[in-house]
Amino acid sequence: MAPKICNTVILELELEDQLKARGDLHNFNGRESAAEVAQAVQGANGLLVFPGVPIGEELLAGTPDLKVVATTSVGVNAFDIDLLTKHGVAMCNTPIVLNDAVADLTMAQLIILSRNLVGFEQYSRSGAWGRREPQPALAHDPQQKTIGIVGFGRIGMEVARRAHSLKMNVIWNDVFGEAPAGSPQGDYRSLDDLLKESDFVTLHTDLNPSSFHLIGERELSLMPSSAYLINNARGPVVDQKALTAALEDGTIAGAALDVLEDEPPDPEEPIVSLPNVITFPHIGTATEETRRAMRGLAVENLINVLDGRMPRGIVNPEVLG
Repeated sequence: MAPKICNTVILELELEDQLKARGDLHNFNGRESAAEVAQAVQGANGLLVFPGVPIGEELLAGTPDLKVVATTSVGVNAFDIDLLTKHGVAMCNTPIVLNDAVADLTMAQLIILSRNLVGFEQYSRSGAWGRREPQPALAHDPQQKTIGIVGFGRIGMEVARRAHSLKMNVIWNDVFGEAPAGSPQGDYRSLDDLLKESDFVTLHTDLNPSSFHLIGERELSLMPSSAYLINNARGPVVDQKALTAALEDGTIAGAALDVLEDEPPDPEEPIVSLPNVITFPHIGTATEETRRAMRGLAVENLINVLDGRMPRGIVNPEVLG
């Protein structure tokens, strides 16, 4: 009997055809209640989902032969990995294919901050240039500045490669102290030393108990007052209240954030309106090409697990032996 595949992602016809060729495809609405989702996917062998689809004990009780949950995201903090592992279900995500998009955004943010591009653009757009009003203060070149990369994995290393093209000095920190083979040039620093030495600190860590509020009041106080913080990892990696205070009192010069602790934020959230902050609505992977690649990898992961092969993106490989 063909495996039952339940999908809640809008897919290209090519990808949908791949799933139909491998099993009995059923589309369902992943935004319904947990009970409704559990009912819709009863008997499934594979689930293709986006973050936020409720997958708990009720769903798993109705899918005793479920082999794989494949998400189109790289982040999996919306899923109960321990629960899925206990039930022998592979949890697949989409790393690798988004490295360039996130690294590109990081460097764009760095240049925006360094050159004060938002300030100069607003000066022109407001008519101040035409009125011959004084221009904003001169900005700074990124060349010869130091970028501190916290999280020297795939994305962190792509950021380092781009930083070298801007003639920046690269230092990094991670749970390991020796750079992986083939990584770009950069010098390891303890987190405290990295914060003290960097003109730009950029975060590329996973969100886990050890990285929750990794950057807080103490850490921000170590940064030079002329330094900038960039966060394209996960919002809770930074203590947002502490960061807001540091930005308001000049502890650091500014920040660029693609992620916040709560998303979407409260309309009155102060950090999004601070003049020395650039925020984006979690757009690190928001290109047609990258999102297509993420959907493609999610489909590939699901099919590989159903076929007994190790997928390229898997969070709990132990369930596959």
